Amino acid sequence: MKGVTLDDVRQIAIELPRTTEHLMRGDVTKFKVKQLVYAAVGPTEEVMGVAFPKLERAAMVESEPQKFTMPSQGDLRYNWIHVYMAEIDEAELRELVVEGWRMCVPKFISALVP
Repeated sequence: MKGVTLDDVRQIAIELPRTTEHLMRGDVTKFKVKQLVYAAVGPTEEVMGVAFPKLERAAMVESEPQKFTMPSQGDLRYNWIHVYMAEIDEAELRELVVEGWRMCVPKFISALVP
């Protein structure tokens, strides 16, 4: 079934070592490892930002534009991509969140999660 929610993101993220959840500016939920944000969901839960390799981003957006979009101009310098939450399923969400988290933790911590 397509479509995921903030609660789905939270269920995955809270299982990942060193993750903390923060409510920013009163309406954006961010999941972090120390100061590094690896996933963020806005108040409408329409789009999720997630850590993603910059060099692979354009190809991902081009291959599945119904699911992915480029981040805002100001965020292009970061390893970040936007995902339409209504267009992905829970398996895709898990892969995106876990791989984003892996970009923020040391390899020995990453190895703890299959």
